[in-house]
Amino acid sequence: MPPEGPLATPFLVRAAERRGVVTVRAILKGKGAAVVTAVPGETLSRIAQLIAEYRIGAVLILDSDGRPGGIVSERDIVNALAAFGAAALSMSAGEAMSHNLLTCRPSDTADEILAVMTNSRVRHLPVMEDGQMIGIVSIGDVVKRKLDDAAAEVGLLRDYVMAGR
Repeated sequence: MPPEGPLATPFLVRAAERRGVVTVRAILKGKGAAVVTAVPGETLSRIAQLIAEYRIGAVLILDSDGRPGGIVSERDIVNALAAFGAAALSMSAGEAMSHNLLTCRPSDTADEILAVMTNSRVRHLPVMEDGQMIGIVSIGDVVKRKLDDAAAEVGLLRDYVMAGR
């Protein structure tokens, strides 16, 4: 909401209007839409290699139709190792993956998906549009975008204050 009253200078009003609401679509635009995927038969050892190679926190598991069927996160691998020891690395992704996959839409806001992630204790949400996966967002992607926006706003306010001197 733009400022009102004595602070409603044209500069601050324009800055507030530019801020707008951050959507998942905007986050994807900034980070890209690439998604690392695997099939349910892939071993946890290979999933761990993918996580390390791409420096990501989870791999999306696609069903036989190429649709998201689950996700294997670092947490899933650690839980499997704790339960089954080194033998867990030979388990299939389908055995260890989280099946209750939560998703989001490009029109969802950063605040909405942060609430879903926090309340559901998940760190990754595939982005679905018209039945197709178009990307994935992590809690880190959302937090980074919010921090970048806050830093930009601080810069605008600093410039405004310095221009008035």
